[in-house]
Amino acid sequence: QVQLVESGGGLVQPGGSLRLSCTVSGSLFSIYFMGWYRQAPGKQRELVATISTTYVTSYAASVKERFAISRDNAKNTMYLQMNSLKPEDTAVYYCNAQKYDMDYWGKGTLVSVSA
Repeated sequence: QVQLVESGGGLVQPGGSLRLSCTVSGSLFSIYFMGWYRQAPGKQRELVATISTTYVTSYAASVKERFAISRDNAKNTMYLQMNSLKPEDTAVYYCNAQKYDMDYWGKGTLVSVSA
């Protein structure tokens, strides 16, 4: 059974930084197209960033230049380095893994940006 577990969320002041991690178990991590999504209160889930099996990355316009996605296949882990955080980045952040018709999600980690 494939499991995705996010960690690293918390409360941070505006302008601060956090690093989220997503660890995958139960399957070969390197085969998956990975992504981070987020859902703010009262809003739909939105794509934040993705990283392919060949390390090609893409970002939502709202986080480009501030966030960096990466993966370490040896550790079965994906990361999201978040810098210059803003109150509007407050959301539950979810990890996603995709391969063909397989689509897996973690349970999320809460990021709160507030003074």
